[in-house]
Amino acid sequence: MTAGQIAAVIAAGAFVVLVVLLAVPLIKLGRTLDEATIAIRKAHEGSAPLLDGANTTITQVNTQLERVDGITMNARAVTGNVSALTSLFTATMGGPLVKTAAFSYGVSKAIKARRAAKEGSGKSSKRRSR
Repeated sequence: MTAGQIAAVIAAGAFVVLVVLLAVPLIKLGRTLDEATIAIRKAHEGSAPLLDGANTTITQVNTQLERVDGITMNARAVTGNVSALTSLFTATMGGPLVKTAAFSYGVSKAIKARRAAKEGSGKSSKRRSR
C-alpha cells in the first residue's frame, strides 16, 4: 500500500466516524419531531370539541342578551309611562291639592287661634270674679 492509499483509508475511516457521530443527534432530532407531530395532532383533535362547546356557549349568551335587551326596552317604556303619568297628575291635581292643603291649614290655624282666644278670655273673666 502506498502512502496515498493509507491516507485515503484513514480519511474514509474518519469520514465514517464523523457520519456515525452526526447520525446520533439526527436520529434524536427525528424522534423529537415525531413526538411534536403527535402532540400537535392530539391538540388539533382535542380542540374541535372545545371549539364546538365555545360556539354553543356563545350562542346561548347571545340568546340571553337578546332577552335582556327586551327586558331593558320594556323597563324603559314603563319608566317613560310613569314619568308621563306623574307629570300629568302634577299638572292636573297638584295645583288644586296644594290649594286645598293650604286652605285646610289656614282653617286649622284659625280654629286654634279662636279657641286660644276663647280660653284666654275665659281665664281672665274667672280672675276678675275672684
